[in-house]
Amino acid sequence: MKRYLHNEEETEQFGAELCQLLPEKCLIFLQGQLGAGKTTLVRGFLRAAGFSGVVKSPTYTLVEEYLIKQRKIVHFDLYRLIDPEELEWIGIRDYFDQNCTCFIEWPEQGKGFLPEPDGVITLHNDGVGRLVTLTIKNRHKDNIITKKQ
Repeated sequence: MKRYLHNEEETEQFGAELCQLLPEKCLIFLQGQLGAGKTTLVRGFLRAAGFSGVVKSPTYTLVEEYLIKQRKIVHFDLYRLIDPEELEWIGIRDYFDQNCTCFIEWPEQGKGFLPEPDGVITLHNDGVGRLVTLTIKNRHKDNIITKKQ
């Protein structure tokens, strides 16, 4: 699926739409240049889930966790990772064993330590907006994006 997002508000809205579509347990890779809107998309997801606090990029902390109405959402930013082995030190495998939605920015930095994602969202700056592409990777495609009833 591809969509053109004209501004930051539309990027947040796309994240909000994902909140209604993604199951509680899934792994989503976020790809795109610096400033492409990855954290903005996650902020939209979190707002739709009911989070009203400040949403900051986990660039320096590597991970930010949110528990919203019994739904756990984890946002990783691996941009500053020097060695993929560092993921073992933060216990990344423990996150994947939990029932949570995980977003990972800069997943290529964790190559060899990250499992195959359920989906990949790529954001490309395009003029004043951005082009977003959602690719489902999970072999159980029918289960990854379903509208909540």
